[in-house]
Amino acid sequence: MSDFTEMYRPNDEHDAFRAAVREVCDAKVAPNAAEADERAEFPQASYDALRASDLHAPHVPEVYGGVGADALATCIVIEEVARACASTSLVPSVNKLGTMPLLLSGSEELRRELLPPVASGEAMFSYCLSEPEAGSDAASMRTRAVAEGDSWRLDGVKRWITGAGISRFYTVFAVTDPDAGKRGISAFVVSSEDDGVSFGAPEKKLGIRASPTREVYLDRVLVPGSRMIGAPGTGFATAMKTLDHTRVTIAAQALGIAQGALDVALGYVKERTQFGRALAEFQGLQFMLADMGMKLEAARQLTYAAAAKSERGDADLTYFGAAAKCFASDVAMEVTTDAVQLLGGYGYTRDFPVERMMRDAKITQIYEGTNQVQRIVMARQLLRR
Repeated sequence: MSDFTEMYRPNDEHDAFRAAVREVCDAKVAPNAAEADERAEFPQASYDALRASDLHAPHVPEVYGGVGADALATCIVIEEVARACASTSLVPSVNKLGTMPLLLSGSEELRRELLPPVASGEAMFSYCLSEPEAGSDAASMRTRAVAEGDSWRLDGVKRWITGAGISRFYTVFAVTDPDAGKRGISAFVVSSEDDGVSFGAPEKKLGIRASPTREVYLDRVLVPGSRMIGAPGTGFATAMKTLDHTRVTIAAQALGIAQGALDVALGYVKERTQFGRALAEFQGLQFMLADMGMKLEAARQLTYAAAAKSERGDADLTYFGAAAKCFASDVAMEVTTDAVQLLGGYGYTRDFPVERMMRDAKITQIYEGTNQVQRIVMARQLLRR
């Protein structure tokens, strides 16, 4: 029997890649994180640093001008960037989310047209599924696409769109056959330069404040038929397959946030003294640190296993993607909260990054499917066995 760990364990290339990514992030991403969060502004300097190192969209295949990083390597990038700045980690994460429908279902013509500018860093790619009345219940979307000759006319509103206003391209899901339920939803690529596309004001968020989140308004947007992703009526299936893969990247983001918080906490308890001893010498705090490290490593192993399944396209990816996202994000929330506790009053101030990490961690339990939805997904997969 082959060694199970070889199915997903990072190899020497992955380890060297991680070291290179961490060097970039420590030098050119982490120093911008606090100010970008404070100002709630897109971290352009951090984006430029990722782009200069080909870390902004590492998943794009080489044939389209990308690095061609596998799913595990892409997770490592997102994890390491999130360790420095969760907002910036949404650059490679959302670029994968936005382009995954093309890689899964798009025509070769569409891939060759749209993936190279993402690979070069000239454009970002967002994902438009949620709507004001269609969050967890995505199938009840109201955005419509009506055929006009060889084109489609899109009307509707998309909400909670990460990168909106910054991204040039948007994968938009719209109803093309109102009588067909989920099978009446199709996927399209919309450009910010298309007539009728506009954006709402930036949302005022608890965390990931430096990553723009806006509504996307589609007012009689005419899209050529060549920009439909896959066949008519296959959009919802493509959306769900996409999330199977990209929930793994949210798990990776959660890992990075938690790792960053644990690293700060470890450094603090070694240096801070009370009652004549370093905090690290108190057994009660050692127990907290042990639990933080244990749960984080368990989440990492589950996430890397899910990444390997994503790379192979395994039949049980739906279960593992949901499990990794759910478990890692719950761990991130717990670890960052404990990190704030370990730093005491200092942890509650913006003089240390753990309060930002705690705020950033919360969204990982919500987006790309709340953790309640993930548990429904997992239960359904278990019951089908």
